[in-house]
Amino acid sequence: MPFVSILIIALMIGALIDVITRDESQVKHLPRMVWIILVVVLPLVGSILWFLLGREYGGGGVSLPRMPRREARPSAPAAAAPQYTASADVRTTEQQIADLDREIEEWRLREEIAKRKLTDGETS
Repeated sequence: MPFVSILIIALMIGALIDVITRDESQVKHLPRMVWIILVVVLPLVGSILWFLLGREYGGGGVSLPRMPRREARPSAPAAAAPQYTASADVRTTEQQIADLDREIEEWRLREEIAKRKLTDGETS
């Protein structure tokens, strides 16, 4: 009898891990939180229901008939999204930090010059 209990607990833990780690788009019929509560409150039945009904299987898994999902279809064909590629920055981290330090110093000097022009304009 303890062997059956260990199997039920292992099944429940496996189902909980699967429910929690599965992407929201792969959870079917009920919200994820309801599946978690169902598996915890009814470990054997909830786990079996999760593996049979609650999760989305890949192409090679168990296929069950289901209603097609309604998706918003655009009225006009979508234009191809422009392909942006990140510029390859070949500078090392130290070079990037040094460049940022120089830029910060430049802005500090510009602010100081602006303040001096303002104070010189007030004294004249």
